[in-house]
Amino acid sequence: MAITDYTGYWDRYAAGVTEESPEEALKNAFGWTQYDGHGPGDELLADPATALELGSGRGNAVAALAAKGIDATGLDISPAQCERARRCWGHLPSARYIDADVVDYLTATEQRWEAIYSIWGAVWFTDPARLFPLVYERLVPGGKLVFSHAPAVPGSYGVQGIYAAGFTGRQVWAYRWAYEPSTWADLLNGYGLTNVNARIEPAPEVDHVGTLIVEATRQT
Repeated sequence: MAITDYTGYWDRYAAGVTEESPEEALKNAFGWTQYDGHGPGDELLADPATALELGSGRGNAVAALAAKGIDATGLDISPAQCERARRCWGHLPSARYIDADVVDYLTATEQRWEAIYSIWGAVWFTDPARLFPLVYERLVPGGKLVFSHAPAVPGSYGVQGIYAAGFTGRQVWAYRWAYEPSTWADLLNGYGLTNVNARIEPAPEVDHVGTLIVEATRQT
């Protein structure tokens, strides 16, 4: 019987991630792109006092914000990822890590943040029709949403299915959402977010895969 075991999949993914030294982890924490040292940094968040990362993985970006005194929370569906993050960064008083489904957590919480962001994280793997209304409600007026992930393959848009355990493994699948920047802007505008800046950040080498980066603001 086919299953969709997202928690198990991301726990297995966590087991294969190479450990970094704390110094290297913080140095590369805010890479919106897939290329170390390339592209913008945490300035895209506009210096918030509070921030929530959707799909925080190893927790390095949360730690980098917390080290600056920002009240930063990382949310990830993988208990293994969150436990690793707590082990590495639990000494930072402004950093916290919660293992939960993004939609479930945002539905249940009453907390609001000045910035909500996702670096190749949960925004990519969550239906915008479910996620963006919740993000709108959980941002303070003037708060920012910023996310990044791979750009859409030309001519292939909307929900994309992948076999998360490979073609020879168990039937575990996941979905990702892919759109052109203009479509992301239309979607965000439709859910009340404005000042949208959606673009493809070029790769450091010509003809290499760029990065979709999207910024938006809750005005009221």
